[in-house]
Amino acid sequence: MATPGFSAVKPGRSWGPGRGRGRGGPGRGALKGMAAEGSGVPPSPGGQKNKKSKRRWVHPDRKAFPGSAKEGHGFALWRKQKVQLEYKKLLRKQRKISVAKDDIYTDKYPEHLKHLYLAEEEMLKKQEKMKRPENSTEEAADEETPKIPAKKFKKKTSNQKAKEEYENVQKERAKKREEAEKRRKEMEEAQELYKKKKIESYKILSAKTKKGQPNFNLQMEHLLQKIQQKS
Repeated sequence: MATPGFSAVKPGRSWGPGRGRGRGGPGRGALKGMAAEGSGVPPSPGGQKNKKSKRRWVHPDRKAFPGSAKEGHGFALWRKQKVQLEYKKLLRKQRKISVAKDDIYTDKYPEHLKHLYLAEEEMLKKQEKMKRPENSTEEAADEETPKIPAKKFKKKTSNQKAKEEYENVQKERAKKREEAEKRRKEMEEAQELYKKKKIESYKILSAKTKKGQPNFNLQMEHLLQKIQQKS
């Protein structure tokens, strides 16, 4: 008979510290670990993450920087290629320069005209040989004439240089004055001649006969003279 006020406890159920997630007992994970320790099996990783986790795949268009171990090592590869290109350019330039120098110092004639060029070279050499004795006689004559020893060049002082500059300036000014006076005289002479001719033409054109009429004979003669002077 059960005592009044207390519920009957069923056999097989324990409310002690060995229950799953009770207040006094450990959890199921701890129990599993304890069981594994007793059996000699290593504990499972559970919720822990692996250190060497797989990388997430990224589309090649969305990459921040191009280049990889398969494609090539990005900026370092580009620098290497740039240096190689510059080096190849330098080599090409050096080859071109060497070829140009070889062309300058070597005579290359076309095969069908080679004999003409060679004959011309021989003719020029013969002409030079013929001229040599004349040059040698001239040099001997020059050697016979006594050479006057040139005085040693002395450096001019600043005062001498200033005097020479002043004299040169004065000479230039005098030349300019003479030229200006010459031009002025020529202008005056030309003006006087023009005035004389104008007065003469005026007298001829204003000449009149005894009856007071203009003298056409003199005018016609004047016009003929003008035409002859122009022609």
